[in-house]
Formats: sequence, C-alpha cells, structure tokens
Amino acid sequence: MTDATGSGEKRSSPVRSPQDAAAGLFLLGLAGLALWQTTELAMGTLRSFGPGMLPRALAVILGGAGIALIASSFLKDGSTLERWSIRGPVFILGSILLFAFTIRNFGLVVAGPLAMIAGAYASPEARFKETAIFAVVLTAVCIVLFNVLLRLPIPILKLP
Repeated sequence: MTDATGSGEKRSSPVRSPQDAAAGLFLLGLAGLALWQTTELAMGTLRSFGPGMLPRALAVILGGAGIALIASSFLKDGSTLERWSIRGPVFILGSILLFAFTIRNFGLVVAGPLAMIAGAYASPEARFKETAIFAVVLTAVCIVLFNVLLRLPIPILKLP
C-alpha cells in the first residue's frame, strides 16, 4: 500500500488516512468536552426542551461525525498529517478574546469589526480593504438581527 501522495512509501499503520483519523479524534474530544460541560443542565422533554437538550444533541452529532471520520480513515486512502502553522489558532483565539473584552466597554459597533478584522488575519491571504468592508457590512447585519429583530440587549455603541 502506498500513501496518497504517490511517493511509493509503505505505511506500517492500518490507518490509511491519518488526517481523517486526527480530525475524527479531535471531534470526539470536542464532543466529550461538550457532554461533560452540560451534565448539570436539565435535558427537559421533547415537548419542553431544557437548556441542555440542544448542546447535548449537537455534541452527539459531532461525536457521530468523529466516529465516521475515524472509521473512514481505515477504509480509504487519504492525505498524511502535515505541519500546520500556529498563526490561524492564535489569530482566531485572539479575535474571540478581543471581542469579549470590547463588547461591554465599547459596543458592537467597535467590537464586531475589530474581531472580524483580527480573525481574518488567521490567513496570510487576508487583505485589509476587503476585510474591513466585510466587517462593517456584517456588523450592520448583526445590529439589525440582534437589536431590531430579536430585541436582545446587546450594546450597540458605548462612548467612554
């Protein structure tokens, strides 16, 4: 058996697609974390959903997808694990933290675009002009959706 890159190297593992196996394990871990974190939430019934029903259902679906990926990694050839850059996770996590620290102090008008622009730079292909336009348009959509249509008490703009 050769690897998916066609280099002719023999794999000694029964896993034919290591990237799928790793993704499946990640999804299983994420599902397990979600199930563990929602243990104290009431499930409710199908007639009256509790706060734990949707997160647990999504965790089970996520775990099922992880199991499917792991199973397929033994059945079909796929790509090997490649090195990945730390840039993506750092910028995504940074944008989430930036949003969390700015939403209450400055409002959605400031926090939304800042978080989106910071998150866009997870990719080295990000361009500021397109990202800024997208961030402003998406922030306007969020304001209309959350404040006007859903009437949620999200601060729009807070001036110091």
